Amino acid sequence: MKTFLMGAATLALMAGSVHAESHLAATADKRIALSNNYAGNSWRQAMLQTYEETGAQAVADGVVAAADAFTTSENQATEQAAQIQNMILQGYDAIVLNAASPTALNGAVKEACDAGVTVVSFDGIVTEPCAWRIAVDFAAMGKEEVDYLASRLPEGGKLLEIRGLAGVFVDDEISKGIHAGVEEHKQFEIVGSVHGDWAQDVAQKAVAGVLPSLPEVVGVVTQGGDGYGAAQAFEAAGRPTPLIVLGNRQDELKWWAEQRDANGYETLSLSIAPGVASLAFWVSQQILAGEDVPKDLTVPFLKITQADLDQALETTPEGSVANVSYSLEDAQGVIAAAK
Repeated sequence: MKTFLMGAATLALMAGSVHAESHLAATADKRIALSNNYAGNSWRQAMLQTYEETGAQAVADGVVAAADAFTTSENQATEQAAQIQNMILQGYDAIVLNAASPTALNGAVKEACDAGVTVVSFDGIVTEPCAWRIAVDFAAMGKEEVDYLASRLPEGGKLLEIRGLAGVFVDDEISKGIHAGVEEHKQFEIVGSVHGDWAQDVAQKAVAGVLPSLPEVVGVVTQGGDGYGAAQAFEAAGRPTPLIVLGNRQDELKWWAEQRDANGYETLSLSIAPGVASLAFWVSQQILAGEDVPKDLTVPFLKITQADLDQALETTPEGSVANVSYSLEDAQGVIAAAK
């Protein structure tokens, strides 16, 4: 399962050459908080769980004094900005941030930095220069979807694009990569685009609403959390199942395995691992410990191929998403690779 474990294996290899000194004692009295804007899908739930498990263990080990997680009740940048301001007032030393907007939170982030608070954004990153950023190359991920479709469907055809949460950096970047891929592989044409909010039920409803107006679709490009919903919509409409690129959710993987066993269905699944939250935690710990950490860090996306499917499905809890959790050594490896 080499591809599936790429994120963890790559980081572990990089970490091998990193000096073992981690200055853990230097952060024993530090408090870290997670600011999260949205918890309405399996990826976000797995992200929160990974952060909480990592943080709880770090507190138990005496690495930090607190590692609290907070999620806004509404996916609004104004509400998350207020949450960040509250964290400043509560005296947190670092904020690990999955942002509702790449720009709308910059004012609150700058306030945090000015108050001496370390801000590490991940997944949904911010553009405020004082913050750190951890992201996969989302545009490359989107383009890889179309490259894969081109390898499987060389004659091309009509595509349906399912986007994520409108206005979020991740959605914009993946979509940009998808459109760059279509520009390169001109045998494809995107004939419909809907927002699925990275949630199967939302995606299913959105796809069902647009399908009657679409010609025959040979492929569906997605962002994660929407592939199974798309498949259900095509089935309910009595339309042939296209080649749907999936996003590592357990229900998608289960459906894929069922289709493979029934008719040889083959596809690709890829997404950022929810465990990137644990990486962000350790990066913030290293910054608080006085390490020199570059502002922009990159982590590989997690890819599942036909050969990886059974093992990925076996290790992904029902209702969750394929994941890897990152250690302090992994964080040190990512930091070293960025220097």
